[in-house]
Amino acid sequence: MTPQRSKSSRARTMKPRSAGGALGGILGAVAMCAVAGVLVTAAVTPVVALSGISAASAIDIFEKLPDHLDPGQLAEPSTLYGLMPDGNGYYEIATFYEQDRHMVGWDEISQFAKDAAVAEEDPRFYTHGGVDVFATSRAVLQNAAGSNLSGASTITMQYVRNVLVQEAEAIADPDERDAAYEDAMRQDIDRKLKEMKYAISTEKKFSKDEILLGYLNIALFGRQVYGIESAAQFYWGKSAKDLTLAEAASLIATVNNPSKLQIDIPENIPANQERRDKILRSMLKHGKITQAQYNEAIATPIEPVITPRPAGCNIAEQNYNLGSFCDYVLRYIKQDPKFGDSPTEREFKFSRGGYKIYTTINYDMQNAATASLRENVPSLLDGIDVGAAGVSTEVGTGRVLAMAQNRPFNNAEDFLSSNPGYTTVNYNTDYEMGGSSGFQVGSTFKPFTLANWISEGHSVQEIVNVNGRRVQESSLKASCLPDGVYGFGSFDFSNDNLGIKGNQPVLTAIAQSINGGLMSMQQKMDLCNTFSIAQKLGVHRASDQRVWTQADADAGFTSQESVGQIVVPTLNKEPRDLSVVPSNVYGGIDEIAPITMAAAYAAFAGDGTVCTPVPIDSITDTNDNPVPFTKSSCSQAISPEVAAGVAYALQYTAENGLARHARSSMGIPHLAKTGTTDDVVDNWTVGASTKVATAVWVGNAGPNANGKRVSTQPFGRLMYADQAIWPAIMNVADGYYGGDAFPKPTAAATQKITGKVPEVRDKTFDEATNLLVQAGFSVVDGGEVDSSVAQGRIASSSPVAGSDAMIGTEVTVYRSNGQATVVPDGLVGATEKEARAILGRAGFSSIKVGCDVEGTHDAKSTVAFTDPASGTEARTSSQITLAMTCTPKS
Repeated sequence: MTPQRSKSSRARTMKPRSAGGALGGILGAVAMCAVAGVLVTAAVTPVVALSGISAASAIDIFEKLPDHLDPGQLAEPSTLYGLMPDGNGYYEIATFYEQDRHMVGWDEISQFAKDAAVAEEDPRFYTHGGVDVFATSRAVLQNAAGSNLSGASTITMQYVRNVLVQEAEAIADPDERDAAYEDAMRQDIDRKLKEMKYAISTEKKFSKDEILLGYLNIALFGRQVYGIESAAQFYWGKSAKDLTLAEAASLIATVNNPSKLQIDIPENIPANQERRDKILRSMLKHGKITQAQYNEAIATPIEPVITPRPAGCNIAEQNYNLGSFCDYVLRYIKQDPKFGDSPTEREFKFSRGGYKIYTTINYDMQNAATASLRENVPSLLDGIDVGAAGVSTEVGTGRVLAMAQNRPFNNAEDFLSSNPGYTTVNYNTDYEMGGSSGFQVGSTFKPFTLANWISEGHSVQEIVNVNGRRVQESSLKASCLPDGVYGFGSFDFSNDNLGIKGNQPVLTAIAQSINGGLMSMQQKMDLCNTFSIAQKLGVHRASDQRVWTQADADAGFTSQESVGQIVVPTLNKEPRDLSVVPSNVYGGIDEIAPITMAAAYAAFAGDGTVCTPVPIDSITDTNDNPVPFTKSSCSQAISPEVAAGVAYALQYTAENGLARHARSSMGIPHLAKTGTTDDVVDNWTVGASTKVATAVWVGNAGPNANGKRVSTQPFGRLMYADQAIWPAIMNVADGYYGGDAFPKPTAAATQKITGKVPEVRDKTFDEATNLLVQAGFSVVDGGEVDSSVAQGRIASSSPVAGSDAMIGTEVTVYRSNGQATVVPDGLVGATEKEARAILGRAGFSSIKVGCDVEGTHDAKSTVAFTDPASGTEARTSSQITLAMTCTPKS
């Protein structure tokens, strides 16, 4: 049997014999015969020789050859597993291999296969010491005329040669691998002697049964099929222990020359049958089978049951709708430095290492996610590159529990060309983990602004201006930018929700997703701190590339082509960092992966601890030993108190705001936030229980032929599909994992903070504004009123000075027109004559006199009250009414 490389290996050619080679072969034969004689008479270590030198020198050199051969770890498939729904056992998601081999034990192989191998390949296997001296001598004489030594290979020597080939194939570097393979496959005396030496040392170390078992497990049976078990499964659809005599002989026949004898090629069946029958005759000759068994086997036609072992993530999609998740796991492993120093080395090890990868996927959650996504969002729609994705991570661990999308996954180019509803892109992940550039997150970014708000001691009950308006860039502090402020121009923004205006609590601004409220909050904070908190929560751009949108135009981009040429400020100048742009604080213009958003929201539900997503629970090798891999890394991104405050506001949003569709059908507390980008291109729901966080995105997966990202608005319920998908996933999660009440927020985060309205009378408008803003209030210009205060200065405020009002409340200030006089004191209790004199001196001439009750008055009557009252202000031309104490009518 001559070992061969799998179908993908490049062809090799043999060199023709030369006259010198023939002479060398004769001399080598003499040396080998001398060595063989020594072996027979002295029973020392095996045979040896070198072409063209004396027998004595050959024996000396032979003794110096290494005699240790380590079979090592044979290549085996690596397999991804998922936990069964009942938690008992695992199911196979997908398998990957360079060599399809399944190692089996001695009792797992049909005796027919063992006997067939020995009877045909090495009848004296159980009596020689690794080298059949008689067969070797005969082969030497037959091949003396050339350097190509064939025949005489015992099963042990064939096993040795296969081990050497496998050692070569296990070299990651392709050039080194090819060189080692060429060396292992040399057809010359030197190579044969090396096999002999190794064979004898192998016989000393292992029993005959162990050697035969190793031979049957290592041999190539055609294509990528290695080992008797995989061969039995591939060619006959059964285990090696269940092979019949005829089937076993047919498989052993294949080993002699797999490419010409493998029976999955119909043209090869006659040649295979011829060699099979030869093996059966050898088995009969050596007493391994009876005449009746022989007759039955000879008469059995070769009718294979070809049962391929499909490999790759396409099978995971076909069987379990896990294609994109499978691809994510592969990319995770192949980018893990613990698997090797380079992607090539990691992939090489993975395809040969026989790893068992136990993934984190939740069977029922995955099915629910896939069903809802594909029910609500088709894979294809005319006029839009429609896409949808849903991903769930476990709070506190980062374990990925579900990862689904509207389009099935397939990475076969020929398949994709005729099946446009499939995709190679995983919409849930970053670019290097699945090919997606991410999606603008819209208002789902608002909780990160809220986290900064609470971290700086503010309350969700504080009152802020929620109106759309023009904002001066200099009003936005930005310590990470050169000037310490965002800029020196201005920009306009508006609200989608126009039904809520004026001054409102922050809680309302979050629950109803009102942009103006978030901008008012940001004007009281540092812009850079908001993005710093988001990045501590793991939020980052999904790729180095940016998709040009109207928001980019607002930020200064002039065209799609200019993106990448204009520098957008970021915290650390890295392309994956968030853009320090005001509209980001309420409208999330950066393209972010759904899995990133799920992990960040998990921190709001998990005491501020953010965990990097991980799709693997454990990995073991072929001996069930643990294999290191990069696990989730958890860190305290925000304090538990801040997380509790955000959770409080987002739970309110789920129960009373725009995310009411996120309420649990089982009464489990949920927090959630929705998001919609400009022109309704992207639609999001992101939220969590205390156990599971889920992000759902529905929208346009990419630009159309005109380079524009089409709105989902014209496509009916598409723009609301996330509102059906998110609860479909989370209701299953609630049933599995349950959920607790979110931690109570601190009083500071939720209290209604009041303050005294400062006295602003007689101040200039700017002076009054500064006083009120410093006290935590906002200012509204109430226009001019009659007042004795100098014209242009503040006459009064509402609420009035000294009263208690909610921080953030609008205080209306009224400016004086300078055209009023204070109604003098001393009027009440004075007689009419005295009152008229007092008013006259103050400049009032229009005086009306009446009774305080129906009746009459006289000169002795006194003033009961005035209108306007003393101390108030009125123009001197205004009428002053004196109400006198009167005698009631009888």
